[in-house]
Amino acid sequence: MSFTREVGRTTRVMLASVAAFPSVFRSRDSRRDFGVQLYKTGIGTLPVVTVVSLFTGMILALQVGLELRRFNQEIYLGAAVMVTLIREMAPFSCGMCLAACVGSAIAAELGTMAVNDEIAALEIMSIPPIRFLSAPRILALVLMAPVLSFFCCVVGTLGGGIVGATQLGVNFEQYMASAMSIADVKDLTTGLVKAVVFGLVIGTVSVAQGLATSLGATGVGRATQRSVIISFLLILMLGYMITRVCYQ
Repeated sequence: MSFTREVGRTTRVMLASVAAFPSVFRSRDSRRDFGVQLYKTGIGTLPVVTVVSLFTGMILALQVGLELRRFNQEIYLGAAVMVTLIREMAPFSCGMCLAACVGSAIAAELGTMAVNDEIAALEIMSIPPIRFLSAPRILALVLMAPVLSFFCCVVGTLGGGIVGATQLGVNFEQYMASAMSIADVKDLTTGLVKAVVFGLVIGTVSVAQGLATSLGATGVGRATQRSVIISFLLILMLGYMITRVCYQ
């Protein structure tokens, strides 16, 4: 019963937030707050996303390249790395970084406001928390997630090319030609759709956990932990489901 109630409450938060997206652009203050959220979500996570995507591409290239070398097929290294990144690993890595860096911060911020009765104060002043707090944060995640996912793919592919050229004897130009020849619109679209879904899920779960926080500092820590865990699990499950639907 508790699980059903939790799912229903989170779904209501998501639907109400999506419905409130247009209100984000109605006033100068709302647009300014939305700009701040975009900066935190995009520029604020860029160093972590860069490092994660770079080493993801390097690890993929090294592991796949060692196996391809056994069959003298190193020429296909770029194609293998590109397909893996653009379809799955780029949105997955981006989602994990956003859940850990942005989602946890949202849950902690809103959770602190909830236990300090700031959410109740907004309601007393007839300011809907969903419109004022939830919608800008979720919309920023939805918009920035595909951008960061594409960035992950680019950086990861370059990282794989560096490993191929320095450790596997694969010419960098040949590697890039192979990578670009295999990528198509369907792969790119699938990866971007995953990123948008992940952004929506991370934002919704984090906001819902934050708004439901109670029991003081202990509750804030618990809400932050739950937001990250639930986001990770949903990213894994939804990533598989989207791939299954798109490539069945």
